[in-house]
Amino acid sequence: MSNPSFLPSLGLRATNYDKSPVVVVPNEHANDCLTGWESIIETLVASNATIIAIECYPGVHDDDIRSRLELALSPELVIDTKHVFKSTSEIDALVAPDLGGDDPVFGRLSSLHIDAFLDSNKLANTIQNIAATTGRILIVGPAATLIAPQNALFVFADMPRWEGQLRQRSGSVDNLGTHNRGLKASLQYKRAFFIDWRVADRLKRATMAKWDFLLDTTHHDSPKMITGAAHLAALTAASTRPFRVVPFFDPGPWGGQWMKEVCDLPAGPPNYAWCFDCVPEENSLLLEFNDGVRVEIPSINLVFYQPLKLLGEAVYGRFGAEFPIRFDFLDTIGGGNLSFQVHPTTEYAREHFNLGYTQDESYYILDAQPGAEVFLGCKNGTNPDEMITALEATKSGVTFPDEKFAARFPAKKHDHFLIPSGTLHCSGAGSMVLEISATPYIFTFKLWDWNRLGLDGQPRPVNIARGKEVIDWSRDEGYARDQLVNQITEIDQGDGWVEERTGLHESEFIETRRHWFTKKVTHDTQGGVNVLNLIQGSEAIVESPTEAFPSFVVHYAETFIVPAGVGNYTIRPAVAAEKCATLKAFVRTQP
Repeated sequence: MSNPSFLPSLGLRATNYDKSPVVVVPNEHANDCLTGWESIIETLVASNATIIAIECYPGVHDDDIRSRLELALSPELVIDTKHVFKSTSEIDALVAPDLGGDDPVFGRLSSLHIDAFLDSNKLANTIQNIAATTGRILIVGPAATLIAPQNALFVFADMPRWEGQLRQRSGSVDNLGTHNRGLKASLQYKRAFFIDWRVADRLKRATMAKWDFLLDTTHHDSPKMITGAAHLAALTAASTRPFRVVPFFDPGPWGGQWMKEVCDLPAGPPNYAWCFDCVPEENSLLLEFNDGVRVEIPSINLVFYQPLKLLGEAVYGRFGAEFPIRFDFLDTIGGGNLSFQVHPTTEYAREHFNLGYTQDESYYILDAQPGAEVFLGCKNGTNPDEMITALEATKSGVTFPDEKFAARFPAKKHDHFLIPSGTLHCSGAGSMVLEISATPYIFTFKLWDWNRLGLDGQPRPVNIARGKEVIDWSRDEGYARDQLVNQITEIDQGDGWVEERTGLHESEFIETRRHWFTKKVTHDTQGGVNVLNLIQGSEAIVESPTEAFPSFVVHYAETFIVPAGVGNYTIRPAVAAEKCATLKAFVRTQP
């Protein structure tokens, strides 16, 4: 990597951080995987199915799938499901109420189902054509499972959302039911986030148990198809043991160099700003079959299929089939300040975005350069009108006097800053942050972005109008120092270990505990999902006292999930007597 002088001073070096963790498929399904179009087509032909329906998640290149299968199968009737949808203008009108007008970022989470996107007359005619056809029928595209009769062979072509985002950036996909390829990627993402993924996930949950096959075309030249039974068996297995989702990394205008070095990332991008290593809505799972063949599926499938085993009864009862805890990295070492920002209150999020909860969060400092700071709260005595006026003036190119209004606190390794919604905040340059938050993760109101451009060369959207409605002005420097900075208390200790409570704020539903250990330490999920990161130490081993799951190895900075149903588990250093530490998050039993 290119040089930065601060790296040697921090002692950074590449670690054994695993960028491709796997979930091993149970032995009885370890051969239930086909690789390459030739094998996939042979299996579809051998099924002797008269009707083959390929349901496609948003982002899947359904035209490519259809053309390949049409050429190989020579069906009597081919149905491109896009021709059964309403017109683009009708669908634009349908989704407009949830898209928030001209707002470039925010809308409302849609409650629509996919049948609302279909034209009833086109659907009726298509069903008639299917009934009148005696030969093989191929149906490909979104809503194929609604169009096909129940006796069809069902294949679900799935797609992790992160891959979908990359395809949006490349201009190679449309939003659901539309022809908008080439629309600005951020607007395609907005529409996918508020509309497409909500609609498609409702269909996925309703049909998952009856898929005959799952098709993975994440890697265009290496398609893979697995049986529906293997897919469900792998999800069941994952719900009984610790596991990791596949992390993904993305550059940003303020991004740094720490992850590039420590996680041994490709040298192409100028920086890496984010790592999403526990956001099941967007991360994926790698299912490993015999001979090391790996199939990539969205990790949200596990949440949908095994919510009780994964989340626990209390968490599932409170949040439904959603994963409420998010871990990610924010790297500003060798980079710049994040935007000065605020998150909406729960009441505001519910009213404006159809969200049941908001993005309360915290910054845990994994590493820091000398002089690093966190902006947290406003200065004591800040006049709200004066600060908002100063922010508004930045629209004309005036620099925001952050030193006058923003409280700052020194940030060093292993500090923990709590950030309940409504609190002004940002990580300053020179920090490697493990961000622990509630999952609604795009709901950030940027107030000031340091007069810089995004990676696309355009100013990033700020939203002072929304932000000023949710700022809690009582969260000033004094409040932050007393209530939000390093609220660390020892809870318990034993032979070779110490447990500390590090947060979060009483208004937040997430609790965090830090364990320092040189010997084995016992944990208990207590009926709720646990999310942990190895914040110190080269390697640790997670084990079941009853050998209920195979030993699970984690490395420095890796985030891992322990399903609620695991119950008791232990963690010990892989290197005898090495001083290790984990940070664990879970949902409080009392709101």
